[in-house]
Amino acid sequence: MCTVCGCGNPDAPDDKHAHDHPHEHRHTHEHAHGEARHTHEHPHRHMHSHTHAGSGSHQHGDEAPHDHHHDHAHDHDHAHAHDHAHARGHDHDHGHEHVHEPEPEHVHRADGSIDFGAGPAAVHVPGLSQSRTLRIERDIMEKNNAYANSNRAYLVGLHTLALNFVSSPGSGKTSLLVRAINDLKSRFPIAVIEGDQQTAHDAERIRATGARAVQINTGKGCHLDAHMVAHALDDLALEPDGLLFIENVGNLICPAGFDLGEAHKVVVLSVSEGEDKPVKYPNMFAAADLMLLNKSDLLPHLDFDIGLCVAHALRVNPQLQTLVVSARTGEGMAALYAWIESRMARLAEPRSRAAAPATQVAAASGAAE
Repeated sequence: MCTVCGCGNPDAPDDKHAHDHPHEHRHTHEHAHGEARHTHEHPHRHMHSHTHAGSGSHQHGDEAPHDHHHDHAHDHDHAHAHDHAHARGHDHDHGHEHVHEPEPEHVHRADGSIDFGAGPAAVHVPGLSQSRTLRIERDIMEKNNAYANSNRAYLVGLHTLALNFVSSPGSGKTSLLVRAINDLKSRFPIAVIEGDQQTAHDAERIRATGARAVQINTGKGCHLDAHMVAHALDDLALEPDGLLFIENVGNLICPAGFDLGEAHKVVVLSVSEGEDKPVKYPNMFAAADLMLLNKSDLLPHLDFDIGLCVAHALRVNPQLQTLVVSARTGEGMAALYAWIESRMARLAEPRSRAAAPATQVAAASGAAE
């Protein structure tokens, strides 16, 4: 399910009481490099949600059942009045809760379209007001961003460049990664996190290259989140000074809003999808640092205007860089590798600056002798 809009989750707009219990723990990874071993620790905050119904008694893992007592304050974003006409006068009490679906916030545009993204929340969720939707989204994003920051600190500590590849289904992300891994694996240690609703097909394709891969199945979920990635990082036990490719669930909407701890989002658009995708799905292209126009080998057979597509993309993100590539023929892949290497070099800069004074001291010491 999308934890912001609740798609795929019939309980999302409900007022059941879900409680998050954060548990902080550290994960230690040992990596062997020649004779030396390096130990890396990183903290992850894992939050476990559960719903209380009835007595409120529940059980975690192997623990004994226990009770939670909670005081709940409910805010209602509606006002209502009832006129009751009765044949005989009598007093009565309504012992039930009234649920009123708020009017959807939408705008009728001059072109005849109905815009349900015009409200403050920029999304319509049946049964939730705009203010309530904003509060839910804020709470979810705060938790996700805490996990993302933890992931990022761990990756930076390893001098590992993490790239989050996002696109619609069928754009060729996996084929791009397979080719890139085969071309770069002699220069960098590479690991991959694969995201799909079901199957491990893509992870199997990645492992066939010799790279390590963890498959995340999201079920009804339409995107990866930083908590999922934290668990995958535990399993991967990354080597320092490497590359981490994250292939997100095929979806040009939901993954745009979720930081996974990556250094960059890379949006992949196949030329068979049409030039107007950047303006149809602006949030994804606004969140990305690089756009790859893939399947360029099909251009002779399509009416695809590269210039128009790039113009649309720059309209929503003036800083977006674009490369035209083909995973099938290898066209443009050298430029992608150069882009990756330049980002890897930036990761190494702080370490080089930190080492410079010690090097200079040692050189000065040798000169004095």
